[in-house]
Amino acid sequence: MRCQALSPIMTHMRVAFLGLGRMGRELVAHLLSNDDYQVVVWNRTPEKAASCLAKGAELAKTPGDAVRDAPLVITCLFGPQAARDVVLDTALSWAAGACWVDTSTVGPQFARTCAEWACAHGVSYVQAPVLGSLGPARAGQLGVLIGSPDARARALARSVSSLWADADRIVEYDEAGKAAAGKLLVNYGLAVGMQSLVEACQVGEAGGLTLEEAVALAKLPKTPLSVIAGMKGDALMSGDYSDTQFSANLLAKDVHLMLDTASDQKLPALEVASEALDRACQMGHGEDDFSALAG
Repeated sequence: MRCQALSPIMTHMRVAFLGLGRMGRELVAHLLSNDDYQVVVWNRTPEKAASCLAKGAELAKTPGDAVRDAPLVITCLFGPQAARDVVLDTALSWAAGACWVDTSTVGPQFARTCAEWACAHGVSYVQAPVLGSLGPARAGQLGVLIGSPDARARALARSVSSLWADADRIVEYDEAGKAAAGKLLVNYGLAVGMQSLVEACQVGEAGGLTLEEAVALAKLPKTPLSVIAGMKGDALMSGDYSDTQFSANLLAKDVHLMLDTASDQKLPALEVASEALDRACQMGHGEDDFSALAG
């Protein structure tokens, strides 16, 4: 199915945005800063819409109210079950030729399920997960992976994603599952990278380095741990994981999607990181930054 009525840019396009977690609110702020979009938002917890309403968004009481008459629907939901609850298992009245741009991290199998569902309902589905945390989101420097067989739908997704993306970090694929798989590949590096930083510092401390000295060495430019140490080394030293850029419960969910996707493979490093993330969530750090896996 194609978004036959849509061009990549449509003046005063009505956009329905479903899901106002930390990342969702950042993306909506970019939409609201552009006069080409009229934004209606929905969230399971309406209170989270306050900042969006203050900037000019309209609040819908239900997902159905949001998507009605909206040629573009963007979702930023917690994962597959949330997408199923909000979209697939709900009788929504979509606008004719509507495009559904899904920024949620859902895994390749479920992305393909969404694409099949959308085709059966006359909707174009684009899997368009973002790469990066809140800082890059605010700065409009996220990466975006865009997956759909429909070139017109991909063009629309690229157009709207350009509001929050670095143009050099937008990658297109010819089907939704590839974009979803790419997001898991990138987030693998976060989970295993953080676990590697923790263990590397433990090795350093066992050999006589202080934690501060170990982190400083890990941060040294052009060394294998420099990126993750630059991102999370200070949190590791302080033990304060409250500056949530990407929550532990979100990364734990993504890691489970990775393990499910590659269930026929042995992934021992990822399994260790998964156990650490699950433990952090069980200890009450689910809403803290994913660096809490070090705790």
